[in-house]
Amino acid sequence: MSDFTLHDVDSAPEGSKALLEDSIREFGMLPNLHAVMAESPGVLEAYKALGDLFQKSSFDNDELTVVWQTINVEHGCHYCVPAHTAIASMMGVDRAISNALRDATPLPDARLEALRSFTLRVLRERGRVSPADLDAFYSAGYTRQHVLEVILGISQKVMSNYINHIADTPVDPPFEQFSWKA
Repeated sequence: MSDFTLHDVDSAPEGSKALLEDSIREFGMLPNLHAVMAESPGVLEAYKALGDLFQKSSFDNDELTVVWQTINVEHGCHYCVPAHTAIASMMGVDRAISNALRDATPLPDARLEALRSFTLRVLRERGRVSPADLDAFYSAGYTRQHVLEVILGISQKVMSNYINHIADTPVDPPFEQFSWKA
């Protein structure tokens, strides 16, 4: 167990209080990840802003889920995989897509599989993808905009995945039914 505090609106630093209130309104609860991040108002604000921007990207709900869960599974995030399984369900993502992502098995759609493969290449190669990687991604119907948006998604998930590893963030009760281990 880590020594990170799970803040609430009362215990959080002043700069995090309104952000936590927004989280409660948005989720109907205070996600433990946000409670941990509240220790640093700038981190919580940046994470939420990146998440909002990524959700406004050109990706649809299935594609958002592919990027998020590909990163979560690759990083072995005990918190984000179940959380994003629940989120995917709320977003109407087909359970077959969620299961394939969680189990690292082929996706039921070639275009989504190309997105997962490209996301993994960017992660594993730390952005040093080859022209062949880009060509394969473009051949699946994606664009340079999508390349940049994958990086946006990675930026958001690096924050949450790394913080969850360090803080050993407890999985919230509503997400426990989707528990997952690497």
